[in-house]
Amino acid sequence: MSGQIHLAQGGEVALSGSNLTYIIIAAVIALVALGFAAALVKAVLATGRGTEKMQEIAGAVQEGATAYLFRQFKTLGIFVVIAVVLLFLLPVNEAGDRETAIKIGRSLFFVIGAGFSAIIGGAGMAMATRANLRVAAAAREAEGGREKAMQIAFRTGGVVGFLTVGLGLLGASMVVLLYRGDAPTVLEGFGFGAALLAMFMRVGGGIFTKAADVGADLVGKVEKGIPEDDPRNAATIADNVGDNVGDCAGMAADLFESYAVTLVAALILGRAAFGEEGLVFPLIVPTIGVLTAIIGVFITRLRKSDRSGLSAINRAFYASALISAVLVAIAAFVYLPNTFRGLSGSPLADNTRSPQVIAIVAVIIGIVLAAVIQALTGYFTETARRPVQDIGKSALTGPATVVLAGVSVGFESAVYSAIVIAAGVYGAFLLGGGSIILSLFAVALAGTGLLTTVGVIVAMDTFGPISDNAQGIAEMSGDIDEHGARTLTELDAVGNTTKAITKGIAIATAVLAATALFGSYTDTITSALASAKVSTSLDQILNVANPGNLVGLLLGAAVVFLFSGLAINAVSRSAGAVVFEVRRQFREFPGIMDGTQRPEYGKVVDICTRDAQRELMTPGLLAVLAPVAVGFGLGVGPLAAYLAGVVGTGTLMAVFLANSGGAWDNAKKLVEDGHFGGKGSDAHAATVIGDTVGDPFKDTAGPSINPLMKVMNLVALLIAPAVVTYSVGADKNTPLRISIAVVATLIIVAAVVFSKRKPVAMAESADGASGVSSEKSTKVTA
Repeated sequence: MSGQIHLAQGGEVALSGSNLTYIIIAAVIALVALGFAAALVKAVLATGRGTEKMQEIAGAVQEGATAYLFRQFKTLGIFVVIAVVLLFLLPVNEAGDRETAIKIGRSLFFVIGAGFSAIIGGAGMAMATRANLRVAAAAREAEGGREKAMQIAFRTGGVVGFLTVGLGLLGASMVVLLYRGDAPTVLEGFGFGAALLAMFMRVGGGIFTKAADVGADLVGKVEKGIPEDDPRNAATIADNVGDNVGDCAGMAADLFESYAVTLVAALILGRAAFGEEGLVFPLIVPTIGVLTAIIGVFITRLRKSDRSGLSAINRAFYASALISAVLVAIAAFVYLPNTFRGLSGSPLADNTRSPQVIAIVAVIIGIVLAAVIQALTGYFTETARRPVQDIGKSALTGPATVVLAGVSVGFESAVYSAIVIAAGVYGAFLLGGGSIILSLFAVALAGTGLLTTVGVIVAMDTFGPISDNAQGIAEMSGDIDEHGARTLTELDAVGNTTKAITKGIAIATAVLAATALFGSYTDTITSALASAKVSTSLDQILNVANPGNLVGLLLGAAVVFLFSGLAINAVSRSAGAVVFEVRRQFREFPGIMDGTQRPEYGKVVDICTRDAQRELMTPGLLAVLAPVAVGFGLGVGPLAAYLAGVVGTGTLMAVFLANSGGAWDNAKKLVEDGHFGGKGSDAHAATVIGDTVGDPFKDTAGPSINPLMKVMNLVALLIAPAVVTYSVGADKNTPLRISIAVVATLIIVAAVVFSKRKPVAMAESADGASGVSSEKSTKVTA
């Protein structure tokens, strides 16, 4: 078993009564998490709503965010239907007479995974658009306003956290209960549905939010010298809407798919390494995570002595991580035997290692990895740390040095984060002691360990845009005193850091899940080769000296760059339209500046909505079809190397983009707090430019790479049997294989060319104000 991977087929694993009980308990606890989410919703909505002006502004944000999300779901519905059909057509290895039932289950749970992802994203956005108003209102209170505002923001994030762990655990438990030994194959559909929808929501939401943000900053702050959320800026409502559709809906769906895909990998490999217990223990670990999420959210309380809200968040995070480690250790000793001979149906009966020790150490590695990533990301993005202070100081010499300093921070932080993640992966891998399947299962368990803290992590992430929106509502309404404004500015700076931290942790889960899924991919190849009666060994197929594999590696690395470039360029084009629209309104409605005329906020929302829907198609098609083109065009070996290139480059690129953008944003906050000249100074203008550059880095391209890695891994896993069948099997069909590759390639090329040729429609009249090309508008080719 040390030389290759081979997973037990579905019919070989049945669940005993006691194990069925554990799975039912996991499903019940998942429902408990959903119950806590409902209770928090009621508690948050019961808090004060502030002044009428605040409510009016919050209502506009809520309306725009809801309209965008419904429009996006209509667009994504087309992809869901196509994916369901293709999933049913793709073959299943060695399923025998169960094949049709497995295909139906895989397609059905693809829809469920996508649906859960949409529910979590939509619910996160709906709660954030209601909580932002309440946070702003709480900050106005003279006594205890800081602590209350912090609690409302974080507990609203807790709603999304409970939904994430509850629906993720419920979905996985349902699959295992219904499909038993065939559960891992069906779970491929569940994970793929969650990942695909999350990627589209991340890309589309990221384009919307950063187009509005960049456009608002460039005209409002840089050209007109007005505050960030000044109501005279026509892009302010769109900016606040974008915070919700990008950071709340998009990131919530992203973290849910991380949770789902990691569970998929753990259950696939767990069945192979531990037999029956391998289908149950990976569900016990996230069940414990639900309990620690509840504890973590409710113990997050800001003390008057805390320097900032981050102190309270860190305290709760580390406490919940420690509780998770202790409870998982107890669960492993209670549930797992001390030797592999005590496992039901494990092929590793002769292994001398202890399943208990392997499971405990692997999960602890994941928990420690989350804690280290949090500390490392915090160091590079917190306002009190040297990297952000150095960027702020560089603003004294202009925007060029700000950009250079931020890029440097991003590059450096990517190296350290990659080393930490690699150390976690390799440490888990060493637990296998030479057994590849056991090593990969340990990596997957490390991923589930990291995700025991996901409830608190999601709460941390949602906290960011809620705080940002609350500050915007307060500033736009004018109904806030100096004390309240200071509280909201502090919470906003903390939110920038927590968003960067959650992105770092999400990237770590992507690498762990991708590594584990790679093991599943290689097993699928092995099984397909055996079915096709081909004697070629896996070592020959994956030989790195093979030029085809090196080409696959380069293509995988290149796709990450292309994907990032497309996402950033999409923001640039859309932001250009926003800039011209805001300028037009200032020019044509001079009363805006003195408050006698109201900006046309809806025009900018329309621009961002339409552009986000239009622009997300090309990155989405690239993510789904690139593995198809490589697999059918070059073969299973180059496709494996392609995945390696995606994971390696994607990890570095994602961390670089997220941390540089977060550092630029907080450097701007640092200057706005009075350092290096304060608001209105040349240094402030320089940091605004840096923040503008960093916006699509940290909120569009960077976080979108995380689901990209998992979508590509799952696509490769799903198409691997067909690639083997048509390339080396008895049903070898070279013309069909090449035709599929050519069609996929042509679609990608056409989508990229179409994207690059799109004009930026910059309206010059009221009739063309929405940014759509018209007879009265001027087209500028991007």
